Amino acid sequence: MGSRAEHGRGRAGLPAPPCAVVYLYVLLVAASFVPEAAALIDGLYCGTQVCYDVLGVDRDAAKPDIARAYRQLARRYHPDRFRPGDPGLAGETQESAQEMFLLITTAYETLKDEDSRRDYDYMLDHPEEYYRHYYAYYRTRLAPKVDVRVVILVTVCAISIFQYYSWQSSYNEAISYLVTVPKYRIQATEIAKEQGLLSRTKEKGRNRRSKEEIREQEEEVIRDIIKTKIDIKGGYQKPKMSDILLCKLVLLPYFLLVSAAAHVSWFYRFTVCQEAYGDQEKLYITRCFMKMSQSQFDSLDDKMKESFLEKRLWLRENYEVYKREQEEEMKVKMATDPRMKRYRRWMRSEGPGRLTFADD
Repeated sequence: MGSRAEHGRGRAGLPAPPCAVVYLYVLLVAASFVPEAAALIDGLYCGTQVCYDVLGVDRDAAKPDIARAYRQLARRYHPDRFRPGDPGLAGETQESAQEMFLLITTAYETLKDEDSRRDYDYMLDHPEEYYRHYYAYYRTRLAPKVDVRVVILVTVCAISIFQYYSWQSSYNEAISYLVTVPKYRIQATEIAKEQGLLSRTKEKGRNRRSKEEIREQEEEVIRDIIKTKIDIKGGYQKPKMSDILLCKLVLLPYFLLVSAAAHVSWFYRFTVCQEAYGDQEKLYITRCFMKMSQSQFDSLDDKMKESFLEKRLWLRENYEVYKREQEEEMKVKMATDPRMKRYRRWMRSEGPGRLTFADD
């Protein structure tokens, strides 16, 4: 009994090893079998060699010292200057000298740039961050050499110039067409005669003009009057500088402020104060129901806009009725239109999906 008690007291008197100590011991044993992370990774920077050692400089060397060491080694190992019998390059061949020259150039390219040198020093000090070194290496080499902001600015300017000239071309085409329309041409000619712009008085001497010159001048006068008197809307309207992409981006904060103020004013006037809608507000609601842009809605005839007001289309239920009526009219028109009938006959007889075998 006594021996058992003493044995029990002996076991109880010894402190039991805590779990943390056991875990730490296991981790140390496991870590001893893990290979150490290499600070020099093959394929990154100078590979398995230290770039500082390649140039023969210290890690705290300044930029002029690095550049001086590079020039000295580059003159020695440059392929155009390499001589097999050079005593300073004993045992070197043309291929080995060329490889050494590429290694020297890589070391200089790595250390001459501050960002690249900082990443390289970090790799030497933290070899365990394997994937971070790959990311830092390829980030600097695959990054575009041109500033992205400059590319975006040039692209926006090019798009803006193309927009303006395409709109200007469409506007000139519309004016050229309106000049040939008898209705607008007669009105413009009468206005020009009233203003005394089409005087056909005979000129004498050197100032006498030919019939071709007089005709060209009259065409130019009529064209100018049509430009000033006719307000073209829609896709052929006169281009404005405020409509191009560059101006819209520059004035975007202003447009956002104006839009926010308009929404606040709308909410205050028509929701809080219960103010009655005006004609412009009614047409705006109608345009939103029709899902039309401002230019498309402006291109509509004034009589059609008046009919929208007469039918009270700014009310949702009235617009739904109007929409169904338009759909029914379109169905009837498609059913009675001769061209649609011919198209349906063609689809039934010779349209896609029908197999025919024609004799050769």
